[in-house]
Amino acid sequence: MVMKKLQDILYKSGVKELSGPFDVSVSGVTADSRAVEPGFLFVAVKGTNVDGHDFIDKAVNAGASVIVCQKIPEKINDKVTYVVVDDSSEALGNIASNYYDNPSSNLKLIGITGTNGKTTTVTLLYNLFKDLGYKTGMLSTVKNMVHDKEIPSTHTTPDAVSLNKLLKEMVDAGCEFAFMEVSSHAIHQKRIAGLTFTGGVFTNITHDHLDYHKTFKDYLLTKKKFFDDLPFEAFALVNNDDKNGKVMIQNTRAAKYTYALKSVADFKAKVLESSFDSMLIDIDGNSLFTFLVGEFNAYNLLAVYSTAVLLEQDKHEILTALSKLRGAEGRFEVLRSPNGITVIVDYAHTPDALENVLKTIQKIRTGNEMLVTVVGAGGDRDKEKRPKMAKIASRLSNRLILTSDNPRTEDPESIIEDMYQGVDILKKNSTLKILDRKEAIKTAILLAKPGDIVLVAGKGHETYQEIDGVRHHFDDREVVREIFENL
Repeated sequence: MVMKKLQDILYKSGVKELSGPFDVSVSGVTADSRAVEPGFLFVAVKGTNVDGHDFIDKAVNAGASVIVCQKIPEKINDKVTYVVVDDSSEALGNIASNYYDNPSSNLKLIGITGTNGKTTTVTLLYNLFKDLGYKTGMLSTVKNMVHDKEIPSTHTTPDAVSLNKLLKEMVDAGCEFAFMEVSSHAIHQKRIAGLTFTGGVFTNITHDHLDYHKTFKDYLLTKKKFFDDLPFEAFALVNNDDKNGKVMIQNTRAAKYTYALKSVADFKAKVLESSFDSMLIDIDGNSLFTFLVGEFNAYNLLAVYSTAVLLEQDKHEILTALSKLRGAEGRFEVLRSPNGITVIVDYAHTPDALENVLKTIQKIRTGNEMLVTVVGAGGDRDKEKRPKMAKIASRLSNRLILTSDNPRTEDPESIIEDMYQGVDILKKNSTLKILDRKEAIKTAILLAKPGDIVLVAGKGHETYQEIDGVRHHFDDREVVREIFENL
């Protein structure tokens, strides 16, 4: 238990009013009333679905000694300190950062944002800097790493308290660098408030999360805010082949850099050769052999190379280390059956990501193989992308099987029907609708002949399927291997 004086942890939190004793110490910080312990500071955050102000009494009854809120409740406890702030979400980030001794300012923290490529880019950067001899931290969708210690991941970007606690662990472990995915939700909900970034990287932006942001413009401006808020000592690195790359850095104070495969940029790359197992690319005039495949991975590798150069690493050492690295779990992961069927498991769950993976397969295949795609869409999420994904999959595949992804609280059959509306009219009769995901994968593999290709898209690294709010163990890769054994 760490005790901190209240006056020390309220720095930059936008205090407007204070009621009750000020000379108090705090033993912990949380925005979850269920996690409150005696001596804790509780921040009442107005969330998307729940307002923390409704749980102030519960927090006080659990022993909270300080309440940070946007409005003092009518009923107060004389022994509790109430702190009124302009924005409790932003205050939470600054308070958490102060409580954990501002860990982000004691290492070089790089944030990667964009619709696709965040996880692979963060994973590659983490592994690269470890190979270069540094103690390194990672915060990603797949897992969090404090150098060699793995901590399970629950969100793309953790809440402000968990985030600062993890960064503090990294500092205490001697980490010099930390690489983290920065989601649009985290930016909008101000989970990254109070953090000091050494650099920001933009991968791309396409149709996603419109169930949350409502419009593409709002989604775009949310991503842009991350770069707007970077300090002038930081760098902002953007994909110049994305038409919104320049928009991201319009108002940033950070030093601006670009990378691209197709346009003029500070850092350039070109795909020379590609197969299902490897790729040869040129990066700034140097040939790089890599186990990663596809143009989208060429962008990821270039972003990683550019970031490492901007972090003052030796170019030759960067390229040597990159040639040995593997991608993130469940990203274009190739599995082969004993009789020669190639199955690719990929996390692609947006129209753009799915199109990228399918076009990569199209470029590598000789043209004689049949391509069978298995894909679904998540429930309680952006419905607009469902028919778009099915349209892309039907256009770029020989056979299509629509199935369940994570239906969550929605009827999986209605999700599949939403997708089916986008299927090319000439492909509707040959498109299968199989509710059970395991059965869908099995059917796809049984349809394939030796030499054919099966793409299982949407879940990638995930080891669960969420149905009616309950998570059941389900791993696409396990299912594929099990089917292989019984062929």
